[in-house]
Amino acid sequence: MRKFLIVHAFVVLAAGAFAQGSVPETAAAKPYVIDQEMIGKIRSEGLDRSKVMEIAFHLTDANGPRLTNSPGYLRAANWAVAEMKKWGLENANLEPWGDFGVGWELKKSYVALTAPYYKPMIAYPKTWTRGTGGLKQAEVLVIEAKDSAALAAYAGKLKGKIVMFYKNDPYKQTFTADAKRYTDEDLQKMAEAKAPPVPQRGDTAQQRRSRESMARMMNSPAFVLNRLLREMAEKEGAVALLSSSAGGHDGTLFVQGPSVRNAQDPKSPEGISEIVITLEDYQSISRLAKAGIPVKIDMDVETSFQKNDTKAYNVIAEIKGTDPKLKEELVMLGGHLDSWQSATGATDNAAGCAAMLEVVRILKTLGVQPKRTIRIALWSGEEQGLFGSSNYVKNHFADRADMKLKPEHSKFSAYYNIDNGSGKVRGIYLQGNEAARGLFTEWLKPFNDLGATTVTVSNTGGTDHQSFDGVGLPGFQFIQDPLEYNTRTHHTNMDSYDHLSGDDMKQIATIVAAFVYNTAMMDEKVPRKPLPEPRPGGGMF
Repeated sequence: MRKFLIVHAFVVLAAGAFAQGSVPETAAAKPYVIDQEMIGKIRSEGLDRSKVMEIAFHLTDANGPRLTNSPGYLRAANWAVAEMKKWGLENANLEPWGDFGVGWELKKSYVALTAPYYKPMIAYPKTWTRGTGGLKQAEVLVIEAKDSAALAAYAGKLKGKIVMFYKNDPYKQTFTADAKRYTDEDLQKMAEAKAPPVPQRGDTAQQRRSRESMARMMNSPAFVLNRLLREMAEKEGAVALLSSSAGGHDGTLFVQGPSVRNAQDPKSPEGISEIVITLEDYQSISRLAKAGIPVKIDMDVETSFQKNDTKAYNVIAEIKGTDPKLKEELVMLGGHLDSWQSATGATDNAAGCAAMLEVVRILKTLGVQPKRTIRIALWSGEEQGLFGSSNYVKNHFADRADMKLKPEHSKFSAYYNIDNGSGKVRGIYLQGNEAARGLFTEWLKPFNDLGATTVTVSNTGGTDHQSFDGVGLPGFQFIQDPLEYNTRTHHTNMDSYDHLSGDDMKQIATIVAAFVYNTAMMDEKVPRKPLPEPRPGGGMF
């Protein structure tokens, strides 16, 4: 016997009201019947017969780092397309979203201290920097300079050297665990959060403060000195630049890209090798140099630039809708597939992609016949600025610059995103969409026993749901336990398969599958916020 739960979903009036920037109104409450039997099947398949960690293995260990436009990204993307075709999804393909630029791959990296003694070093090149052109045995030049005048005193001394700034920051012991889960008190504060202010139109004070903050950073003494040193090193023929890992310790390196090369410009020069080493090694070298003890390093770095195809691709596939009236409408889910280069991008964001692939596997395994079309998207270019999702939204729904709506905009119901590691779902961010609170609260109830209870009106940023929210489409990121995401794995050499929480991943996929199913089956679309004003030349957000 089927068990049902009635949810009062509010129907949002026509999009014309949004175009005037008014607050959306609601019609009379209309019942939506949750199919509890299907939710039970989703729970059983997702929790008891999960394939999510098998999927995660293929995205990480089997295919390696997935920097946008790199061979690793394309390997993982093509594997995902092939798997979804096996599961019976339709229109599975790599969809180009526009020009990204040059791909890059690390082919070889060996860095070792050779004097005053031998020691292998944990070290990773930054992205889009060139290699060393073979094995180089070089003396380290440690520069003590706090301004450009002091730096100028080193002119003519950099050729053939490995160069770094002096650093002596006392190591600070940590007395808290790297990993944590949200407490009941944490979740209660989220639930009680006030609605974020309605965005102001035009050039707001917040936007001006953001620009001013960026300008201060770009003109800060440290930033300017690093740029000047890089220019000197390039001009004089230094072997490489060393930097320490900001915020990293105990062998953890936070490694991303350089601040000089524009990856999107194929004509941009290949920058000098920039190598990140551990804080401990960096400060050891600084102390040795301060004591007048010569330091030498062997370094052999090989990188490869892919310039033939500058287009970038998202992974797209569908479970087609079956209702004659609703099958052209869309429910979307996704996460970003691209990663950085120092590990296999497990928590950022193979976790989200594996969970979303598991969602569509669950739904296909259960033979779901959704009313609306369900479309999964695994994005590229997220790490460089949400490029894959924002360009997809621009191509399919609306351009944030002019807010001229494409036909698919009115047929869109909701987008669900996972991109905060592998910590289990504790609820969902409404992204200021208070009208969806009642709906999502009811949808979470079958999973309260799994720790998912919280609905917060708060915004959360930094990932692909913002691309949808930026053009007035309902886009949501789930609340996830942080685990060790921000302390140990996010953009680090530790972001590997072993840092994934398997039980949490099962829970994530199961809850997202239920949300996607409910969204695809209800008669009305998820409520929307007012349409934002156009932002000519101002980006998505």
